[in-house]
Amino acid sequence: MRTGASTSYSVVMTVPQGKKVTATEKVGSWYKVSYTYSSNGSSVTKSGWMSSDFLAFATTKFTKTTYKTTDNLNLRTGPGTSYKTIMTIPLGKIVSSSERMGSWYKVAYTYTLNGTSVTKYGWVNGSYLKAYDRYSTITGSYYFTNKTASLFPTPDTKGTAAFQLPSNNGFYTTQKVTNRYGETLFKVTYQGKTVYLKSADSTRYYAQTITKTGYKATADTYLYSSYGNAYTKLVKIPKDAVLYTTYKVGNWYKFTYGGKTGYAKSSSFTKYSAPTLPPSVTETAVSGKTFLTTSGLNLRKSYSTDSEILTTVPNSTFVFPTAVTSNGWYKINYSGKTGYLFGDYLLQVVTGDPMHRNGYQFIDLRKPSKVTATQINNYIDGYIAKYGNISVLKGKGQAFIDAGNKYGVNSLYLAANAIHESAYGTSNLSLGKYNLFGFGAYDATPFIAAYRFATVDQCIAYIAQEIKATYHNPSNWKYKGAYLGFSTKTVATNTRVDAKSGGMNFYYASDPKWGQKIASHMENILPYNKADYDSATPNTVVPSYPARPAGYDRFPAGIVAGAKQNLYLTSQKGSTTTVKTIGAGTTFTLLEKHNDFWVKIRVSGVDYWTNSIKFDRYSQYIAVKNLGRVTVDALNVRPTASTALAPIGKLYLNEYAHLKLDSTGKPIMDSTGGWYKVKLANGTEGWVSKTYIVQELK
Repeated sequence: MRTGASTSYSVVMTVPQGKKVTATEKVGSWYKVSYTYSSNGSSVTKSGWMSSDFLAFATTKFTKTTYKTTDNLNLRTGPGTSYKTIMTIPLGKIVSSSERMGSWYKVAYTYTLNGTSVTKYGWVNGSYLKAYDRYSTITGSYYFTNKTASLFPTPDTKGTAAFQLPSNNGFYTTQKVTNRYGETLFKVTYQGKTVYLKSADSTRYYAQTITKTGYKATADTYLYSSYGNAYTKLVKIPKDAVLYTTYKVGNWYKFTYGGKTGYAKSSSFTKYSAPTLPPSVTETAVSGKTFLTTSGLNLRKSYSTDSEILTTVPNSTFVFPTAVTSNGWYKINYSGKTGYLFGDYLLQVVTGDPMHRNGYQFIDLRKPSKVTATQINNYIDGYIAKYGNISVLKGKGQAFIDAGNKYGVNSLYLAANAIHESAYGTSNLSLGKYNLFGFGAYDATPFIAAYRFATVDQCIAYIAQEIKATYHNPSNWKYKGAYLGFSTKTVATNTRVDAKSGGMNFYYASDPKWGQKIASHMENILPYNKADYDSATPNTVVPSYPARPAGYDRFPAGIVAGAKQNLYLTSQKGSTTTVKTIGAGTTFTLLEKHNDFWVKIRVSGVDYWTNSIKFDRYSQYIAVKNLGRVTVDALNVRPTASTALAPIGKLYLNEYAHLKLDSTGKPIMDSTGGWYKVKLANGTEGWVSKTYIVQELK
């Protein structure tokens, strides 16, 4: 501080940084100031001059506030009329400020000049400013307090609140306010007064028109004049009162009760369903269904537990309903009485039990049959004549008799079983591999996996020995009686009911009526004569289990396969010594598949053997690119992908075919996708219809 307005004047004192001084005069860039401070407990004031380079206005900061000018107003470079005017702000314009000094406000004023937004900063006299709140109309909406909230008499939230309301009190509004502090509020009415609710303290909900619904009070509650418990209570609603509504706002239902219409909180109610009268019981006829009792059941005169008991039906009894009632009872006939059993204790099943024990289904199959080869042949010939199919069983009646005599198995049964399993010797496996019973045929690749028999007679002898060593052998786990029998399975889960299953059907076949079907073939070949079996003696000699037949499938040259996981190779079939391991992605040539599931392959020109491939899930181990199999009796091989030219060769039913591959390793097809290009054993190349080729092991 100096004695005059220049650095040439002497120093009065040094004022510490940050201290406040009061200016009363300005000369150039110098201010005449006074500075008051405390010295030895006394207040001392010094006056002098200070350069503006070391002074800054001492202002008060406050929340940014929006104002509207009440007159044309000069925007100045400093807080006073002595400062230069930057511009004049017109009446009614909006400015914002967060800093003032005395009655002067430092403001920002934004306006448009030549299409460009311009903002100017400076000082204006606060006498010409009025706090500005911007109102806007909105679509009518409902807002509920989401916590204890203040309701203000004006949009100025710095003022004292008019009311405090708990959460979940609602208001309807059509006006929104952005106040001077930039906060959003809603203009609402409460207790007849206009008040303002902060947007941040509220949540929007919707009014809904709903289907007329009844609600039951879960405790004493109240009906309020509006949607909130801060409103006037109109009437008490007692617990268990039932009210109906078609309208709700947020979680408040609109009800009329006790002559009053108002709102009640939804959490005090539960949905009400009026008790309904029990429907009249109806009865619907049923037929062809079989049930098993799951406990001893009372057979009642009518479909009610109050009805008279006629008798008791024991546990695990088959029953055959003639009707079912709408309340879950089944009408049955039992022991000469007609009545009703409750369905909760009945299990629907499918069974092959004929409900008697007469006929071929229950003979000891270790007893011989008097059937002749001619009778068996005539039965098969009748089928062939009727349908015109080729059958490998034609003329094989004596083979069944010979196998039955050799192993002590009923020959008539052997013939009937083979006829049933192989469709009279016309099945694909029968024709292609003389495999009448699907031995080795996994679902994943039934034809290739199946055993190949050298002759039909070999297959018949094999099944006779296998059946006698297992299903007719009391020491074998498959033995459940040396008769055809039946099984019983639940309809819902296809689970076998062991107590109601027996004979070969228990394990041999999944079809509960397999035993019935075999017995039917036997009856058709030679009608049942009880005396023939009453006088016969069973052959109880048990042979050894048959060795697997030594057949194999040889594939055409050039069948390309790829490993999908490690395959362990040996130099000889049956060896346990691994001489080479090929990993996933290795390409090799597929040569042979043997009945014992050893496979011969060629890798890099060297032949190996492997039993690593599991044919029940072969696709986890290998993928073959070009192995086809013929599905028609005779397939023409043509020079072009068309029937226009004469055939150049033939492939026959179940013969394997070499499908030619393109450069990407895919079978070559014509442009229509309907023909494969093939290579015959003699090297000739031609085309065959895709319709009659199945791609194996792909």
